[in-house]
Amino acid sequence: LTLEEVWMLVELFYLPYHHGALAQELLEHFRWLRANSLSVGVPATAPDACGGRRWRGRAQSFQLLCGRTCRLHSRLVSTAGQALLYDLHPYLWDIRNLLLAASAFVLLAGVCVLLLPGCQSITTPILLGRDAEPWVRRGGLFGELQALLPVGNSCDLFYHPPPLFPSSQLYLLRPLLPLDKVGAVAWRGRSEVSQGLQSQLSHAPALSGRLLGSFLSLSPEYTFVLEDEAGPCGYAAGALHAEGFLQQRDSSWLPAIRHKYPPDLGTGGSALGQEAVLFFHAEPLAVPQPVLRRFPSLVQLGTAPRVLDVGASRSLALCLLSALRANGSRGVFCQVSDADRQQLSFYSRLG
Repeated sequence: LTLEEVWMLVELFYLPYHHGALAQELLEHFRWLRANSLSVGVPATAPDACGGRRWRGRAQSFQLLCGRTCRLHSRLVSTAGQALLYDLHPYLWDIRNLLLAASAFVLLAGVCVLLLPGCQSITTPILLGRDAEPWVRRGGLFGELQALLPVGNSCDLFYHPPPLFPSSQLYLLRPLLPLDKVGAVAWRGRSEVSQGLQSQLSHAPALSGRLLGSFLSLSPEYTFVLEDEAGPCGYAAGALHAEGFLQQRDSSWLPAIRHKYPPDLGTGGSALGQEAVLFFHAEPLAVPQPVLRRFPSLVQLGTAPRVLDVGASRSLALCLLSALRANGSRGVFCQVSDADRQQLSFYSRLG
């Protein structure tokens, strides 16, 4: 480790009730960006356009600080002696995961206002739900960052032990951008989750549409992509108002996709290719009204098998829940087949 990296460690974990300069800078940037997120939508030609430029400048500075911290975690795993690594790794692992979610949350605020007009700006601080226990809040930088993310009482997501074998893998978590090639992101982001089916399928677009198509078409502002050095390796997608989303899916999106992929399209291809096409022609299960009333938002998450670090998956969930709650959601549900052991195991690991 270099002297600069050691100093970063000192400033991130200075004293229980007193932050070092780096930790203080991270907190000040994040507080300011949340409080002033309306500024990002000011047009460049407006009289107060400097507010938007200032917001984007501070957002960039925050992203750079988050990136430095994530690289510090990677460097510690790669270079530190074993005794030092196992003493410090749990703390740095926690901060890295929380900063991944915070960084993507800030990116979402900018992307929503500038590129996705249907998404509201994130301005109102959301407090813990009534049923949250006092011990949910932790001390230090982690606790203060946790308090700034509007995740409500989803406290299970903050209590995962670090992996037994620390990994130096670097991750990037970001919202889906309009410039993305939607089909490519959807397919690549889930191809390994489907255990490398891309080479077996003659109709890969149909499979990607089955997995994420309705979210990408009807709710792109709540879609996040997890990337590692090999490319997209996970996704999180959500619909703020699930009832309207499901109605629109069934009345307009499904008929259009059924026309594009008729039942006989998968004939002659692999069994999985046929299954992907026939999926569109099956009637979706209705969601009971009591569920929709209590949990008005729908979520779907997944990662590739190569993502062994549950912290990265947890960051995906934190980011999606934060985005939904900041825009008014009071609860979420997901739809999982009782035969889909992979997804059941994935959600169980998240708590």
